[in-house]
Amino acid sequence: MSNRKPVTEQMIEPQHDRRLLAHVPDPYMIRSTADRRDDLLGDPRKPQHARFAGRRYNVRIPVNVQFTGRFSRTLDAVCDDISQTGMRINLPRGKSASALKSGDTCRLSFNLKPGILQEGTEKRYRVKAKVARVSPGQDSFAVQYDKPLYEYRRRSRDNFLLMLASLFMLLVTLVILLMRAESVLYFSQNSLLYAYSIVTAAFLLSRYLFGALYRTVPVDPNYTPSITIVIPCFNEETYISRTILSCIDQDYPVDKLQIIIVDDGSSDGSVEAIKRTVEKLWKESSRFKTHERIRVFFQKRNQGKREAMALGIRNTHTELVAFVDSDSFLEPDAIRNLVQPMVDPKMAGVAGRTDVANTYTNWLTKMQSVRYYISFRIIKAAEAYFSSVMCLSGPLSCYRMEAVSEVLDEWLNQTFLGRKATFGDDRSLTNFVVKNHRTYYQDTAICSTLVPSNQKVFLKQQMRWKRSWLRESLKAGSFMWRKEPLMSLSFYMGLLIPLIAPLIVIYNLIYVPFVLHIYPITFLLGILMMSLMMSFAQLLLKKSTLWAYGMWFCLYYEAILLWQMPYAWITFWVSDWGTRSNKKKKAKIESQPKVETFYT
Repeated sequence: MSNRKPVTEQMIEPQHDRRLLAHVPDPYMIRSTADRRDDLLGDPRKPQHARFAGRRYNVRIPVNVQFTGRFSRTLDAVCDDISQTGMRINLPRGKSASALKSGDTCRLSFNLKPGILQEGTEKRYRVKAKVARVSPGQDSFAVQYDKPLYEYRRRSRDNFLLMLASLFMLLVTLVILLMRAESVLYFSQNSLLYAYSIVTAAFLLSRYLFGALYRTVPVDPNYTPSITIVIPCFNEETYISRTILSCIDQDYPVDKLQIIIVDDGSSDGSVEAIKRTVEKLWKESSRFKTHERIRVFFQKRNQGKREAMALGIRNTHTELVAFVDSDSFLEPDAIRNLVQPMVDPKMAGVAGRTDVANTYTNWLTKMQSVRYYISFRIIKAAEAYFSSVMCLSGPLSCYRMEAVSEVLDEWLNQTFLGRKATFGDDRSLTNFVVKNHRTYYQDTAICSTLVPSNQKVFLKQQMRWKRSWLRESLKAGSFMWRKEPLMSLSFYMGLLIPLIAPLIVIYNLIYVPFVLHIYPITFLLGILMMSLMMSFAQLLLKKSTLWAYGMWFCLYYEAILLWQMPYAWITFWVSDWGTRSNKKKKAKIESQPKVETFYT
């Protein structure tokens, strides 16, 4: 047995609001969401961490307080509750806040290190503030900054980061273009290798170009189509409650949003966790109609995510259906933003942005955080420019019910080489829909999800993804030629490059140095440029201190993940998820799964 301790996930969690549904619009106007200091429909140019300025977080950081005005005094204290607009300060033992009054002014100095709040907030701050209230016990007081923290950062450091990242991106692009100019000059000496280099560079640069041209669909407050969120769950007792709460606590009209939870035969405590959470929600004020809006289905045995999703679809009677993974958590305005591209009647599916919830757990999750951001903000955004996003991801996506109903039976009974398809459900459903419809990516519809923090689990997940990518890409290749020409060309380039990449690496890192006795400087420089492009894009767009992990991820990909592709070639028919510990006996699944519906 291994003595290795399980990894403790490092997650940033906001304080629990005293109201269970703090962001849900009150249909009777008894109270407003505006009094929570959240800016639900504010300036879209704000960084992600600033969109809910009043959200408070539990922290414990030292803060230096220098009072000005009525009396001059400096002391060192501790902040245990912080937001973008203010903080609560605990005084050291023996000190009292009895002399303070609301309106007293002060200067605060504190350091937000990476991992204390969301990516993009890390910085040393020196801000002006005023006392908002003093606690009854007079051992703590709350202050409100003269302007939100994101304004301090925007005016000081962000402009410098913007110029620095832009300059580096430009330099990297010029180096790549110069390298490809060399490939053209020497093309006749090794046409196959240089053709691959030119195609790869064109594909890479085009992704960043079209990603830069991409624009989100702005929010129309009056466009709120009816939508049902389906949450398929299997063995997720730790996080399913948080997922359900994030889905129901949405800034969306009460009569337009419904929730369906489908437990797929969980063997842990998921069923009990679901019941506790739903019963708690059902007891909320009747004006929020939680009893009518939340339905739960329990499948008596595990039949797979696709069956759970299909059960939710069959019980959906709204214009749109959304899917949220059971370990993903929505921002309060995620659904309102997600539905906006559907104003186009030809749009059939939309993917939201997925960030990493456990970013700061270890080096592996930090690398994935950078990779996720680039995958969504650059790759999916580039596909959205042509309204042909090829994978509406499981953590957050929505479809037009009419489009899903057309392909439901075919998707549910999909086979590949005579075997039932049992994973890659999200990419597969997208394939069925995108064949005859448009799909989009909405960067302002944000959720966060848990990613593997264990390397063994991560590698199994990546192998499963590569198999489904290969299967679905081969299928999409049969119809993508009918799409917009540039999109079609990009798709086939993106299919070809990963397939032959292992052969190119072997040629450059083994054959060239050991047989031809030439050091592969150009090839290694190309890998460096690719990694710098990813890292500087992260720095430019998200302004996170984790940008350097983009370079580490590229190296990790070349050293380890790349070599999963050849194995995926010869095992792409394998249907095992690979990440589940329980071994299921082979059994004939009944055509109509037995379910038990949970009601009060």
